[in-house]
Amino acid sequence: MSVAGSARFPWVPAYAVFEHYLVGLRRTWRAGVFSSFLLPVLTVLGFGVGVGAYIDQGVGGVRYLDWLVPGLIASTALQVTVGDSTWPVFSNFQWVKTYFAQGASPLRVGDIVAGHLAFVLFRVLTTIVAFLLVTGLFGALRSPWAVATLPVVALLGLAVAAPTFAYAASVSSDSWLAMLFRFAVIPMTLFAGVFFPVESLPEALRWLAYATPLWHAVDLCRAATLGVAPQWSIVGHLLYLAAWAVAGWLLAVRAFRRKLVV
Repeated sequence: MSVAGSARFPWVPAYAVFEHYLVGLRRTWRAGVFSSFLLPVLTVLGFGVGVGAYIDQGVGGVRYLDWLVPGLIASTALQVTVGDSTWPVFSNFQWVKTYFAQGASPLRVGDIVAGHLAFVLFRVLTTIVAFLLVTGLFGALRSPWAVATLPVVALLGLAVAAPTFAYAASVSSDSWLAMLFRFAVIPMTLFAGVFFPVESLPEALRWLAYATPLWHAVDLCRAATLGVAPQWSIVGHLLYLAAWAVAGWLLAVRAFRRKLVV
Protein backbone atom coordinates (compact mmCIF):
# COMPACT_ATOMS: atom_id res chain seq x y z
CA MET A 1 0.00 0.00 0.00
CA SER A 2 1.11 3.53 -0.67
CA VAL A 3 1.86 5.97 2.14
CA ALA A 4 1.39 8.78 -0.38
CA GLY A 5 -2.12 7.57 -1.11
CA SER A 6 -3.00 7.59 2.58
CA ALA A 7 -1.58 11.09 2.97
CA ARG A 8 -3.51 12.32 -0.06
CA PHE A 9 -6.88 11.05 1.19
CA PRO A 10 -6.46 10.42 4.93
CA TRP A 11 -10.24 10.36 5.42
CA VAL A 12 -10.64 7.53 2.89
CA PRO A 13 -8.46 4.63 4.13
CA ALA A 14 -9.80 2.39 1.35
CA TYR A 15 -8.02 4.63 -1.16
CA ALA A 16 -4.68 3.22 0.02
CA VAL A 17 -5.92 -0.27 -0.87
CA PHE A 18 -7.18 0.96 -4.24
CA GLU A 19 -3.83 2.61 -4.96
CA HIS A 20 -2.03 -0.61 -4.07
CA TYR A 21 -3.79 -2.36 -6.97
CA LEU A 22 -3.20 0.60 -9.28
CA VAL A 23 0.53 0.32 -8.62
CA GLY A 24 0.39 -3.33 -9.64
CA LEU A 25 -1.59 -2.43 -12.75
CA ARG A 26 1.22 -0.17 -13.96
CA ARG A 27 3.23 -3.30 -14.84
CA THR A 28 0.48 -4.96 -16.89
CA TRP A 29 -1.71 -2.19 -18.33
CA ARG A 30 -0.25 -2.42 -21.84
CA ALA A 31 -1.44 -5.99 -22.36
CA GLY A 32 -4.78 -5.05 -20.82
CA VAL A 33 -5.28 -2.15 -23.22
CA PHE A 34 -4.56 -4.40 -26.20
CA SER A 35 -7.06 -7.04 -25.09
CA SER A 36 -9.65 -4.39 -24.19
CA PHE A 37 -9.74 -3.22 -27.81
CA LEU A 38 -9.13 -6.61 -29.46
CA LEU A 39 -11.97 -8.38 -27.64
CA PRO A 40 -14.78 -6.07 -28.82
CA VAL A 41 -13.40 -6.00 -32.37
CA LEU A 42 -13.36 -9.81 -32.62
CA THR A 43 -16.74 -10.13 -30.90
CA VAL A 44 -18.43 -7.55 -33.10
CA LEU A 45 -16.95 -9.07 -36.24
CA GLY A 46 -17.76 -12.64 -35.23
CA PHE A 47 -21.25 -12.25 -33.78
CA GLY A 48 -22.52 -8.89 -34.96
CA VAL A 49 -21.23 -8.91 -38.52
CA GLY A 50 -20.81 -12.65 -39.11
CA VAL A 51 -23.96 -14.03 -37.49
CA GLY A 52 -25.88 -10.83 -38.18
CA ALA A 53 -25.44 -11.36 -41.91
CA TYR A 54 -27.78 -14.36 -41.63
CA ILE A 55 -30.46 -12.44 -39.70
CA ASP A 56 -31.89 -10.27 -42.45
CA GLN A 57 -34.89 -8.99 -40.49
CA GLY A 58 -32.85 -8.12 -37.38
CA VAL A 59 -34.46 -8.31 -33.95
CA GLY A 60 -37.57 -6.24 -33.31
CA GLY A 61 -36.88 -4.22 -36.42
CA VAL A 62 -33.35 -3.38 -35.26
CA ARG A 63 -30.18 -4.48 -37.03
CA TYR A 64 -28.79 -7.51 -35.18
CA LEU A 65 -25.42 -5.86 -34.55
CA ASP A 66 -27.09 -2.85 -32.94
CA TRP A 67 -29.32 -5.13 -30.87
CA LEU A 68 -26.41 -7.36 -29.81
CA VAL A 69 -23.88 -4.73 -28.76
CA PRO A 70 -25.59 -3.62 -25.50
CA GLY A 71 -25.87 -7.25 -24.44
CA LEU A 72 -22.18 -7.71 -25.13
CA ILE A 73 -21.40 -4.57 -23.12
CA ALA A 74 -23.19 -5.97 -20.07
CA SER A 75 -21.84 -9.52 -20.48
CA THR A 76 -18.28 -8.24 -20.92
CA ALA A 77 -18.65 -6.23 -17.71
CA LEU A 78 -19.90 -9.40 -15.99
CA GLN A 79 -16.96 -11.49 -17.17
CA VAL A 80 -14.37 -8.87 -16.24
CA THR A 81 -15.99 -8.49 -12.83
CA VAL A 82 -16.04 -12.20 -12.05
CA GLY A 83 -12.52 -12.69 -13.41
CA ASP A 84 -11.17 -9.95 -11.12
CA SER A 85 -13.23 -11.08 -8.13
CA THR A 86 -12.39 -14.79 -8.02
CA TRP A 87 -8.73 -15.82 -8.33
CA PRO A 88 -7.32 -12.44 -7.18
CA VAL A 89 -9.42 -12.61 -4.00
CA PHE A 90 -8.70 -16.29 -3.42
CA SER A 91 -4.99 -15.66 -4.02
CA ASN A 92 -4.89 -12.80 -1.54
CA PHE A 93 -6.10 -15.20 1.14
CA GLN A 94 -4.48 -18.49 0.20
CA TRP A 95 -1.29 -17.80 -1.73
CA VAL A 96 0.20 -14.29 -1.54
CA LYS A 97 -1.55 -13.40 1.77
CA THR A 98 -2.01 -9.75 0.77
CA TYR A 99 -5.18 -9.36 2.81
CA PHE A 100 -3.44 -10.52 5.99
CA ALA A 101 -0.73 -7.90 5.48
CA GLN A 102 -3.40 -5.24 4.99
CA GLY A 103 -5.29 -6.54 8.01
CA ALA A 104 -2.17 -6.10 10.15
CA SER A 105 -2.22 -2.38 9.33
CA PRO A 106 -4.69 0.18 10.76
CA LEU A 107 -7.06 -0.64 7.89
CA ARG A 108 -10.45 -2.07 8.82
CA VAL A 109 -12.03 -5.04 7.08
CA GLY A 110 -14.47 -2.73 5.31
CA ASP A 111 -11.57 -0.64 3.98
CA ILE A 112 -9.89 -3.72 2.52
CA VAL A 113 -13.07 -4.88 0.82
CA ALA A 114 -14.02 -1.40 -0.42
CA GLY A 115 -10.57 -0.66 -1.83
CA HIS A 116 -10.42 -3.90 -3.79
CA LEU A 117 -14.01 -3.48 -5.00
CA ALA A 118 -13.14 0.02 -6.21
CA PHE A 119 -10.30 -1.41 -8.27
CA VAL A 120 -12.59 -4.03 -9.82
CA LEU A 121 -15.06 -1.30 -10.80
CA PHE A 122 -12.18 0.72 -12.26
CA ARG A 123 -11.22 -2.27 -14.41
CA VAL A 124 -14.82 -2.74 -15.53
CA LEU A 125 -15.31 0.90 -16.48
CA THR A 126 -12.05 1.19 -18.43
CA THR A 127 -12.87 -2.00 -20.33
CA ILE A 128 -16.37 -0.80 -21.22
CA VAL A 129 -15.09 2.62 -22.32
CA ALA A 130 -12.87 0.79 -24.82
CA PHE A 131 -15.85 -1.35 -25.87
CA LEU A 132 -17.98 1.73 -26.47
CA LEU A 133 -15.25 3.37 -28.55
CA VAL A 134 -14.86 0.30 -30.77
CA THR A 135 -18.58 -0.34 -31.25
CA GLY A 136 -19.14 3.35 -31.90
CA LEU A 137 -16.70 3.12 -34.81
CA PHE A 138 -18.85 0.29 -36.20
CA GLY A 139 -21.91 2.55 -35.99
CA ALA A 140 -23.60 0.23 -33.51
CA LEU A 141 -24.56 2.92 -30.97
CA ARG A 142 -27.83 4.47 -32.11
CA SER A 143 -28.30 6.97 -29.29
CA PRO A 144 -26.15 9.45 -27.34
CA TRP A 145 -27.71 7.85 -24.25
CA ALA A 146 -25.15 5.05 -24.79
CA VAL A 147 -22.93 6.83 -22.24
CA ALA A 148 -25.53 5.84 -19.62
CA THR A 149 -24.25 2.28 -19.95
CA LEU A 150 -21.24 3.30 -17.83
CA PRO A 151 -23.13 3.81 -14.54
CA VAL A 152 -25.21 0.73 -15.38
CA VAL A 153 -22.18 -1.54 -15.75
CA ALA A 154 -20.65 0.02 -12.64
CA LEU A 155 -23.74 -0.97 -10.66
CA LEU A 156 -23.74 -4.40 -12.31
CA GLY A 157 -20.07 -4.77 -11.40
CA LEU A 158 -20.78 -3.98 -7.76
CA ALA A 159 -23.84 -6.26 -7.73
CA VAL A 160 -21.72 -9.15 -9.02
CA ALA A 161 -18.32 -8.42 -7.48
CA ALA A 162 -19.50 -8.09 -3.87
CA PRO A 163 -21.14 -11.55 -3.59
CA THR A 164 -18.31 -13.05 -5.65
CA PHE A 165 -15.82 -11.64 -3.13
CA ALA A 166 -17.78 -13.40 -0.40
CA TYR A 167 -17.78 -16.64 -2.38
CA ALA A 168 -14.06 -16.53 -3.22
CA ALA A 169 -13.22 -15.76 0.41
CA SER A 170 -15.22 -18.76 1.63
CA VAL A 171 -14.16 -21.61 -0.67
CA SER A 172 -11.30 -23.94 0.22
CA SER A 173 -10.04 -24.70 -3.29
CA ASP A 174 -9.74 -22.76 -6.53
CA SER A 175 -11.67 -25.59 -8.23
CA TRP A 176 -14.79 -23.96 -6.82
CA LEU A 177 -13.96 -20.80 -8.77
CA ALA A 178 -13.96 -22.68 -12.06
CA MET A 179 -17.36 -24.12 -11.11
CA LEU A 180 -18.68 -20.59 -10.65
CA PHE A 181 -17.84 -19.81 -14.26
CA ARG A 182 -19.24 -23.11 -15.49
CA PHE A 183 -22.55 -23.06 -13.63
CA ALA A 184 -23.25 -19.34 -13.21
CA VAL A 185 -21.35 -17.06 -15.59
CA ILE A 186 -21.72 -19.13 -18.78
CA PRO A 187 -25.47 -19.90 -18.30
CA MET A 188 -26.15 -16.24 -17.48
CA THR A 189 -24.28 -15.11 -20.58
CA LEU A 190 -26.18 -17.55 -22.79
CA PHE A 191 -29.70 -17.13 -21.43
CA ALA A 192 -29.99 -13.58 -20.01
CA GLY A 193 -30.90 -11.86 -23.26
CA VAL A 194 -27.42 -11.16 -24.61
CA PHE A 195 -27.66 -13.11 -27.89
CA PHE A 196 -31.41 -13.56 -28.31
CA PRO A 197 -34.59 -12.19 -26.68
CA VAL A 198 -35.46 -13.74 -23.34
CA GLU A 199 -39.09 -13.93 -24.52
CA SER A 200 -38.14 -16.81 -26.84
CA LEU A 201 -37.29 -19.00 -23.83
CA PRO A 202 -39.80 -21.31 -22.11
CA GLU A 203 -41.57 -19.51 -19.28
CA ALA A 204 -39.71 -21.29 -16.48
CA LEU A 205 -36.31 -20.43 -17.95
CA ARG A 206 -37.51 -16.93 -18.69
CA TRP A 207 -38.11 -16.24 -15.00
CA LEU A 208 -34.70 -17.66 -14.14
CA ALA A 209 -33.22 -15.18 -16.61
CA TYR A 210 -35.17 -12.34 -14.99
CA ALA A 211 -33.71 -13.34 -11.61
CA THR A 212 -30.14 -12.80 -12.78
CA PRO A 213 -28.52 -9.39 -12.36
CA LEU A 214 -27.18 -9.63 -15.91
CA TRP A 215 -30.63 -9.47 -17.54
CA HIS A 216 -31.45 -6.23 -15.72
CA ALA A 217 -28.18 -4.66 -16.90
CA VAL A 218 -28.73 -5.94 -20.46
CA ASP A 219 -32.20 -4.39 -20.58
CA LEU A 220 -30.91 -1.04 -19.32
CA CYS A 221 -27.91 -1.03 -21.67
CA ARG A 222 -30.09 -1.96 -24.65
CA ALA A 223 -32.51 0.84 -23.85
CA ALA A 224 -29.59 3.29 -23.59
CA THR A 225 -27.80 2.34 -26.81
CA LEU A 226 -30.99 2.06 -28.87
CA GLY A 227 -32.64 5.12 -27.36
CA VAL A 228 -35.81 3.26 -26.37
CA ALA A 229 -37.65 2.49 -23.14
CA PRO A 230 -36.53 -0.65 -21.26
CA GLN A 231 -38.84 -3.63 -20.97
CA TRP A 232 -38.99 -3.20 -17.21
CA SER A 233 -39.01 -0.15 -14.93
CA ILE A 234 -35.71 1.74 -14.80
CA VAL A 235 -36.14 2.28 -11.07
CA GLY A 236 -37.00 -1.40 -10.63
CA HIS A 237 -33.86 -2.46 -12.49
CA LEU A 238 -31.66 -0.15 -10.43
CA LEU A 239 -33.21 -1.20 -7.13
CA TYR A 240 -32.79 -4.87 -7.98
CA LEU A 241 -29.11 -4.43 -8.83
CA ALA A 242 -28.62 -2.29 -5.72
CA ALA A 243 -30.17 -5.04 -3.59
CA TRP A 244 -27.63 -7.52 -4.97
CA ALA A 245 -24.84 -5.04 -4.23
CA VAL A 246 -25.92 -4.38 -0.64
CA ALA A 247 -26.47 -8.06 0.15
CA GLY A 248 -23.14 -8.93 -1.47
CA TRP A 249 -21.34 -6.22 0.50
CA LEU A 250 -22.68 -7.56 3.80
CA LEU A 251 -21.72 -11.11 2.87
CA ALA A 252 -18.25 -10.06 1.69
CA VAL A 253 -17.45 -8.09 4.84
CA ARG A 254 -18.68 -11.00 6.96
CA ALA A 255 -16.57 -13.54 5.02
CA PHE A 256 -13.45 -11.34 5.15
CA ARG A 257 -13.90 -10.68 8.85
CA ARG A 258 -14.04 -14.43 9.57
CA LYS A 259 -10.70 -14.88 7.84
CA LEU A 260 -8.89 -11.74 9.02
CA VAL A 261 -10.16 -11.12 12.56
CA VAL A 262 -8.95 -13.66 15.09
